[in-house]
Amino acid sequence: MGTPVILKIILTDGSSQRLTLSHGLPASVDDVMVEVKKQCGLQGNFRLQFKDSLFGNEFLNLSSISEVEDQGTLKVFDMSRPTTMQHDDERSTVLNPVLKPQAFSPSSVNDSSSLSGGSVHTDVLSSSESSSSRSSWPAVFHVPKFSYDAELQLQQASLAYIQNGTVLIPDPKLKSAILDGLVQEIVQYKFYVSDKEMEQVAQSLIKTHPCLTEKGSCTGCGGWKTSLKYKLSNYRTHLRKLGCPEVTVNSLKNKPAGKRSAAFGLKKAKRAEVNFCPTYPSAETEESLEAMQKDLLLDVKKRNNREVVKLKMEKTFAHRRHEVVRDGPIVEDFMARWPALFEVSEINAEFKRITTVPLQSKFLSQLDLHSDNLMKLFQKRGGQPGERLKTIIAQMADCDDVDVRRECIIKGVCIYMGEDPENLVREYVGMDEDAINEAIEDTTVGIYVLKEHASSDEPEDTGIVLEGMKVLQDLDTVALAVAMLFGLMYSLNLSYPAGLHYTFEVVQKIFMELDGGKLSTKALALKNRLFQ
Repeated sequence: MGTPVILKIILTDGSSQRLTLSHGLPASVDDVMVEVKKQCGLQGNFRLQFKDSLFGNEFLNLSSISEVEDQGTLKVFDMSRPTTMQHDDERSTVLNPVLKPQAFSPSSVNDSSSLSGGSVHTDVLSSSESSSSRSSWPAVFHVPKFSYDAELQLQQASLAYIQNGTVLIPDPKLKSAILDGLVQEIVQYKFYVSDKEMEQVAQSLIKTHPCLTEKGSCTGCGGWKTSLKYKLSNYRTHLRKLGCPEVTVNSLKNKPAGKRSAAFGLKKAKRAEVNFCPTYPSAETEESLEAMQKDLLLDVKKRNNREVVKLKMEKTFAHRRHEVVRDGPIVEDFMARWPALFEVSEINAEFKRITTVPLQSKFLSQLDLHSDNLMKLFQKRGGQPGERLKTIIAQMADCDDVDVRRECIIKGVCIYMGEDPENLVREYVGMDEDAINEAIEDTTVGIYVLKEHASSDEPEDTGIVLEGMKVLQDLDTVALAVAMLFGLMYSLNLSYPAGLHYTFEVVQKIFMELDGGKLSTKALALKNRLFQ
């Protein structure tokens, strides 16, 4: 059995997926393609490309299995629909990326003029144009190949290090080449890197090239870490001048008058958002996307228009994110501008655009996966939380319904983390409509469940409240409502409410596995016990 190999696969819709080859690299490229089809759920005739460091990390056609490296990157391209584009004053043929089976293909629309009265063509709405190929921060940072001369110097220095332990003190040109290469790899994931992540990059560098170890540093890479911080900061300045939205939003001219300091109101991804503030699609401007937003207000009112709305929501993703990140609008105003977002399918789609992780399916599957171990932890908990958890356990014992079980597990997590589940889910039993509306208006964040009688098995309505207004109604289960509420917090860039901070941290970092390497003391204690 070979050593397991992990690959990053860049898919069509701009998302990326991890591919695990448990038995090591297959014998041929065809075998790799079989695994890509199987694990990524792809169909049709496609070609794989690999990132070639000898040509500036450009993607070239994969022809030999020897070109595939552990933790390398492969890209999928469709072979069935060639299109042409202008490049370097010559006409060249490029291949469209393969779409996932569940993604909507513009070619399936027979009449392109049906899109908002012909104002937008289906070719323009390709999801590959409006999504980013960035992915989540890796568990192990992969040090890229540097320029040819830099690699040659490092190879010679490595031989000297192996023979007599001599470390390399790089000259300014070599050091700059190394830092440039590392920064280019870092920005594939994020522009603002934490101290822990920067330490990870520096450690990976000296692990890959031991000859660069700094003998005067207690970690062996303290100087590299500091240099990387300055290099990345300078690179952000360069990107800001070029108009990169994720760093431009933090420029001094965008700060409030009187508070124009670099540290004030810093807006950056804090919950593992991959596309926190993406760039606009090619050939689009703020004005053109604003016009599309106005078309969407009419499109959502039309019958049998779901696919058109879906395509335009994908196309306007960057415009919507800029509005959320830059302006922080109140929910009522944002809902009036983007009513299509407040549906289960679009919340799922928006969450995946932001994080590249599926929302509903992963949340429910992870909830089921951990439910047995969580039950054991609930039974062991003592004190007042333990007494409250006994009620939850008894309720689960009396019912075999998976939806009831999931609801109980969620409430149990709230109690276990020292928070009140009523802050998350509040039931209104036998109350008149005026009393219910008054209670909802006083709710900032939460889920409501309406019942005619306490003994009713099926609620009349289950929905979500944000800033005192119903934003989602007629949800099937409480577990689904929790998933959608979590998705809306990402979609609207909302902070976790104070009384549910630890519960949502568990959802994010343990269930959804987003930024799971950095946990609070409470969440870390739960995770350690959960995986014992």
